[in-house]
Amino acid sequence: MIDFAPLAQWMDEAGLPGKGEPLETRFLSGGTQNEIYEITRGEHRSVLRIPPAGAPADRDNGIVREWRIIEALDGTDVPHTGAVAVCTDSSVLGRTFYLMGFVDGWSPMDHRRVWPAPFDTDLTARAGLAYQLAEGIALLSRVDWRDRGLHDLGRPDGFHERQVARWTGFFERIKGRDLEGMDTATRWLHEHRPLDYIPGLMHGDYQFANVMYRAGGPARLAAIVDWEMGTVGDPKLDLAWMVQSWPADTSAPEAAESGYVDMRGMPSRDQVVAHYAQVSGRQVDDLDYYLVLARWKLAIVLEQGFQRAGDDVKLQSFGPIVPELMRSAAELTETTEYKS
Repeated sequence: MIDFAPLAQWMDEAGLPGKGEPLETRFLSGGTQNEIYEITRGEHRSVLRIPPAGAPADRDNGIVREWRIIEALDGTDVPHTGAVAVCTDSSVLGRTFYLMGFVDGWSPMDHRRVWPAPFDTDLTARAGLAYQLAEGIALLSRVDWRDRGLHDLGRPDGFHERQVARWTGFFERIKGRDLEGMDTATRWLHEHRPLDYIPGLMHGDYQFANVMYRAGGPARLAAIVDWEMGTVGDPKLDLAWMVQSWPADTSAPEAAESGYVDMRGMPSRDQVVAHYAQVSGRQVDDLDYYLVLARWKLAIVLEQGFQRAGDDVKLQSFGPIVPELMRSAAELTETTEYKS
């Protein structure tokens, strides 16, 4: 349990709004890496993001990294939470934390398979949710990360070579079973490269779960959130991550059950990708390379969860999903017309 008593004094000393007002806190969400609280002082609301007490020490560095990205996005056209203040003094709340602007909107994670109005019944309006999702990372990919002081955020040189080497090594460390198709997909990734690689700011885990929308229609993206995996790398991997499991037919009944949100009425994958290309100015002829990489990488990430599942039903459910993902990555290498 966090003792929030010192927070008001720290906020006052930092010159933040609401000086002298009583401080109210409300727990919003949390896990092993982060806890998120709504902070209210009078008419001013913000959101506090902090590692839980038991999180590894280097998670404090991750909080600062997230803060740098949010701060760098201020003044851009990327929908994001505003940067309010950061604190690295552990004497205040026990861990490094930052305050960001409160977003008046909703998360798809709060409406799994049942969209809020008008998206529950108006399929035309629902399509806008997908286009706005694609537009968010398209705008992100255009941010001048060097000019925004993020020149040292990642190591863009050799990004693709390191992705394959890093995650192959990671899999060997956690390996508990062989995955059909992994050798095929890994070899293909070693032998192929994107048509062009233009480094840019990327989210790292871009999907419906990590955005918020404004209330009502038409669909308006309010903010991209959860920047734990943010870095300077290849933004088109964000695009592939977003569409790697996009239903082949979004008008089919199965599209309602294919993921954690109801995808019926959404535009096709090709339409979403075309919108990304138009807004970002990046070519997408080599998308299959990124789809192979995204499925291959996601399979490895989920395999770690499965290997440590224990009695956790959610992690156990990754068991059959992982081999299916890896097989789909391998199958794409054999059917794609993309040649680097």
